[in-house]
Amino acid sequence: MRFDVNLSILFTELPLLERPAAAAAAGFDAVELWWPFDGPAPADRELDALVRAIRDAGVRLVGLNFDAGDMAAGDRGLLSRPGDAARFRDNIDVAVGLAESLGCTVLNALYGNAEPGVAPETQRAVAIENLSLAAKAAERIGATVVVEALNSYESPAYPVTSSAAAFELIDRVAAPNVAFLADFYHLYRMGEDPFALIERDAHRFGHVQIADAPGRGRPGTGEIPYDRVLAALAARGYRGHVGLEFKPGGPSAAEFGWLPALRGHLAAIEDRLSGVTKETA
Repeated sequence: MRFDVNLSILFTELPLLERPAAAAAAGFDAVELWWPFDGPAPADRELDALVRAIRDAGVRLVGLNFDAGDMAAGDRGLLSRPGDAARFRDNIDVAVGLAESLGCTVLNALYGNAEPGVAPETQRAVAIENLSLAAKAAERIGATVVVEALNSYESPAYPVTSSAAAFELIDRVAAPNVAFLADFYHLYRMGEDPFALIERDAHRFGHVQIADAPGRGRPGTGEIPYDRVLAALAARGYRGHVGLEFKPGGPSAAEFGWLPALRGHLAAIEDRLSGVTKETA
């Protein structure tokens, strides 16, 4: 199982363009990002600078959010919001182009908060239309668009708060390259059983993210038994990246001491499963 580090929540003590090299120095060969620019279509020089920083660090971008608005101010995506539809569409080709330049094949489209005065059905229709447009653009580069559920404690206006709600939207779009982003931190906080979800739906996961609950710290600081959760995920055949999206308790570089043992544990499980598969082939 492969791990990447989210540079929008870790290594934020450094300027954005220094974070890829810091992740590499911490032992990672893959990173992901929320949309790191102020608007949907930044200047070419800003895009080029980010591409250079990632390439020069020798890491790969494996996940990228579409423009999600002002996250610090409480925005949680633009996908469903009629007033932000033009901004989201302006970002589609820019985000897909950035992803293509770095070989990134997972793009996250956050649903967006409920818009006051707008019926949920109207927002759902906008979301389906925009998600379809994003999926068509991503298909050109062989990428998958993922839909994420967030917890209502931290994002009370975000309507998609369960795997069932995310799957309902995914099924409405019915595009082969739209999948589920299983963020076990958010799902666990909303009362979902990670083992039942993996058993039932792991084949529909386009990406996975982890942090411990309830504090969103590194694995091992809370209640989620990630050694068993990720072992179950490996047993169900998930071979994509697992994004580390937790809040550091200090300097980010010092937050990964738990990871080598977990990597070894999961590698042993995957080797054992591979041997069983070869014996039964």
